[in-house]
Amino acid sequence: MDGLEMDAIAKIKVIGIGGGGNNAVNRMIESGVKGVDFIVANTDLQVLNSSLAPVKLQIGSTITNGLGAGAKPEVGKEAALESKSEIEEALRGADMVFVTCGMGGGTGTGGAPVIAEIAQSLGALTVGIVTKPFRFEGKRRMEQALKGIEELKKNVDTLIVIPNDRLRNIIDKSTPLPEAFKEVDNVLHRGVQSISDLIAVTGLVNLDFADVKAVMEKRGNALIGIGLGVGENRAIEAAKHAVSSPLLETSIEGATDAIINITGGKSLTLFEAEDAAEVVREAANTDINTIFGAVINENLNDEVIVTVIATGFDDDAISGSGDYIPKEERKVEQDDYDLPPFLRERKDYE
Repeated sequence: MDGLEMDAIAKIKVIGIGGGGNNAVNRMIESGVKGVDFIVANTDLQVLNSSLAPVKLQIGSTITNGLGAGAKPEVGKEAALESKSEIEEALRGADMVFVTCGMGGGTGTGGAPVIAEIAQSLGALTVGIVTKPFRFEGKRRMEQALKGIEELKKNVDTLIVIPNDRLRNIIDKSTPLPEAFKEVDNVLHRGVQSISDLIAVTGLVNLDFADVKAVMEKRGNALIGIGLGVGENRAIEAAKHAVSSPLLETSIEGATDAIINITGGKSLTLFEAEDAAEVVREAANTDINTIFGAVINENLNDEVIVTVIATGFDDDAISGSGDYIPKEERKVEQDDYDLPPFLRERKDYE
């Protein structure tokens, strides 16, 4: 689907705030995420200038002199308020805005809620995808992160939180720290790409922006899970992996609504699609309302990919559990189809 067609369907913008948000956007651009416009905002001019994003916003220049927020969320908030008009101009025209940052520092923690509020005021469906710091980063940083998450939740339709501590579920002990952080960025970029694909890719069973909006508007906590399956029970295995997402904060149990998208090669069958949907319904353990899409991707052979976007959780349904252990290691040749590393070969998830 070309750019003109994408524009006719929905305009999606991704804005990364602060260092973590800037890194996430760079990763998405490097990974070839299509169908979205990228923006970064930062108080640190040096970091901002190193970004790959086509739109760069220096926020709070009179407050910070381009030197950052000093890990103070109140400075990040004031910086975003100072630059409100520039942020509005950058976000104008978007039907959907993803706000991404690492919570716990200054610029992202304080600025993201302000930017999300601006996006909502412009009429955009607003989705937050943020990380929580490692425990070893200290009590103060975690407390700042939790306060920032609560503020952001007031100003987004849907919020996805990825705790950095869950990284131990998908990497081994020899993984270098930069590679570990890339795993988080992979989840962020796959989450954005999944929704873009749902809207932009013509499928056997089509979804449009109205479908996405129906599931994500004013829904609070959310889960985006992606799973891969191969072999005889590939659709079922992919769906099980998708609803057992190891990095995401929310268990699918208790969800009231979900978008289920199944992507496979030319051999994908209707029965497999039905099997995948049934796995999601059983995992939710509720009378879940499901919206279903199916896409053929010729780069896939025996592989099937299931994407689940689940919403409508009660606050009490947040489990915080991430003890996902896959049944079997699967090695897959991915060709040109980009998969996050935790869906490919991994020695252990312990």
